[in-house]
Amino acid sequence: MPGGLLTDLYELNMAASYLRHDRNRTAVFSLFVRHMPKDRGFLVAAGLADCLEFLENFSLDEADLAYLAETQGYEPDVLEALGRLRFTGDVLAVPEGHVVFAGEPLLEVTAPIAEAQLVETVLLNHITFQTSVATKAARCVLAAGPVRLVDFAFRRTQGIEAAIAVARASAIAGFAATSNVEAARRYGLTAAGTMAHSFIEAFLDEEEAFTTFATDFPGRTTFLVDTYDTLGGVRAAIAVARRLRLPGPIAVRLDSGDLAELSRATRRLLDEHGLTDARIFASGGLDEYAIADLVAAGAPIDAYGVGTKVGVSADAPYLDSAYKLVVYAGRPVMKLSAGKVTAPGAKQIFRGEHDDLVGLRDEPAPPGRRLLLRPVMLSGRRVVPPEPLSVPRGRCAADIARLPPEARALRGPTPPPVRETPRLAALAERVRRELCRAAGITTRATRR
Repeated sequence: MPGGLLTDLYELNMAASYLRHDRNRTAVFSLFVRHMPKDRGFLVAAGLADCLEFLENFSLDEADLAYLAETQGYEPDVLEALGRLRFTGDVLAVPEGHVVFAGEPLLEVTAPIAEAQLVETVLLNHITFQTSVATKAARCVLAAGPVRLVDFAFRRTQGIEAAIAVARASAIAGFAATSNVEAARRYGLTAAGTMAHSFIEAFLDEEEAFTTFATDFPGRTTFLVDTYDTLGGVRAAIAVARRLRLPGPIAVRLDSGDLAELSRATRRLLDEHGLTDARIFASGGLDEYAIADLVAAGAPIDAYGVGTKVGVSADAPYLDSAYKLVVYAGRPVMKLSAGKVTAPGAKQIFRGEHDDLVGLRDEPAPPGRRLLLRPVMLSGRRVVPPEPLSVPRGRCAADIARLPPEARALRGPTPPPVRETPRLAALAERVRRELCRAAGITTRATRR
């Protein structure tokens, strides 16, 4: 699908005006997060792969143009110009998996302004949602430590494609598997699943249900034990496992109740019957806070299924993200709105050992710092092929390991500082003064 109408109407109106009045000159737009959400000491960049796929395939087909002619009354010359548009620009971006912070550009687009304007909505959608989810998932990984996590979010995400994106973003963050079979197929992930309570209820008793399931799937048997009485379910699972002499370690899944106490009682029962290698899998409304509490309580849980609260990033369901013009026709521009002042100029992030600098793209990196924004698209084509998920997953793990403890904290974290370089600060001050002088307003009211 070309996707040219995957945009807000005002983007099309602006693009039409640019094209009609010959103002389709080169622009630079910067996509960034203004403020960190509550209880976030870092963000995990995600969504870039979907952005690049969209940009490579961007166009408006005949049906799109006919719809615009009928509903918006665009003139034939404008429709013809829109029909010729393809994304021909360059993109610099923070590679997926890297840790980022508020005030840093996750992505910058350099393209004729009509092209750059029309793609704003989709770029913001992909980056904002997937970065939110990857960050939430990474916090669950931090809470769980070495314990495996499985994405269970599919049935609760706000849309089918959102579920696919969640599975991918959680894999970048370090989840070991997903229940989403299509996402597993698409991205080469491990698909994981057990059984539902309805399966148990379809039989006369738990032992019959467990026996049937274990006979069908003897090498990957996980018993859901809390349909009626959890510890009774554990005993039934033990009886079936011993009678059938199942190969490999079995697992039992706890999905409700006091997971800490139930996991301890379950572990005792399993060990008493010689199933010391049996695993305990827990699920049911979990997030990083619940997992951290279970770990702190010493719950003997070997894996967690995490769904709804990660799939919608429940405690921080959005980011205060923005996509703002910073250069037009070679002229640095900025916004002076109260509380939403932007920094002019094409930018670069200079990452250091303990903090980040945001500076101008054409200034040299200060000693001991590396460039975080990398070219990912030139003239509308990707610079390199899509990465296997192991690459951003490795970046995520390495970046989070380097964070100070106060940034990794689940409650009341403190992100590392992000500062402007002197050159960027000087440019911002100069442009601000020029704009204020042209508008006849005092400069004091427009400071950031």
